[in-house]
Amino acid sequence: MTSHLATAPRAPAAGFTDPVRDAQEVFRAVLQAQSHPGRRVRVPSGPAAPAPLGRAMAGVLLALADLDTPLWLQRGEEAALAYLRFHTGAPVAADPAAAAFAIVTEASTMPPLDSFRAGDADYPEVAATVLIAVAGFGQGQQVSLAGPGIERRQGFAADGLGAEFWAAWRANRGRFPLGVDALLFTDDEVVALPRSVGPEG
Repeated sequence: MTSHLATAPRAPAAGFTDPVRDAQEVFRAVLQAQSHPGRRVRVPSGPAAPAPLGRAMAGVLLALADLDTPLWLQRGEEAALAYLRFHTGAPVAADPAAAAFAIVTEASTMPPLDSFRAGDADYPEVAATVLIAVAGFGQGQQVSLAGPGIERRQGFAADGLGAEFWAAWRANRGRFPLGVDALLFTDDEVVALPRSVGPEG
C-alpha cells in the first residue's frame, strides 16, 4: 500500500531566513539600482529558489510581490510557480499584458516590450516591471544610456541584449510617461532600466 507520505507534495524551497530584515535589505538594493540606472548593485540575502529563478531575482520578487501584483512567467515551471505562490501570494497571469511583474528568463526569446502593460494616461504607474535574467554584464552590445539619474551618459552592456532589444527600449522610452520599466539580473546583481532612461544615438 502506498504511504501518504510518499505521495505528499513537496514543500516549496525556503524563502528569506529573516523575512523582515532580508526584504528590507533587498528593497534598499532595488531603490539604489533605480536611483542609479545602468549601475550594477549587489542584491543581498537572495534565497535559493527553484529554476529558472536566480537568487537575486527571487529575492526581489519575495520583497516586492504580493496579492495585488499578478506575475507572468516566460517559462512557467511548476516548481517556480509554486514557490512564488507560496512565498508571495501573488496570482499568476496567463497573459503578459495582465502582469504587474513579468519574469523573463530567456532574453533571446522574450515577447516584444509592447506585449507588457504600459499603463495609461490617467494611471501610468500601473505599468509592468519586466524582470530579465542575463548571463552577465559588460559583454554584448555596448550602449550609452542617458536620462534621469545618469550624469551625462552611462556606458552599459548586458549579455544577450542586442540591437533588437535596444531598439525596442528606445521606442519604450519614447512613450514616457507610459511604457514598462525593467530590472536586469545576474544571480546576485541587479541593474535598473526605468522607462525614462534609454540608449542615445
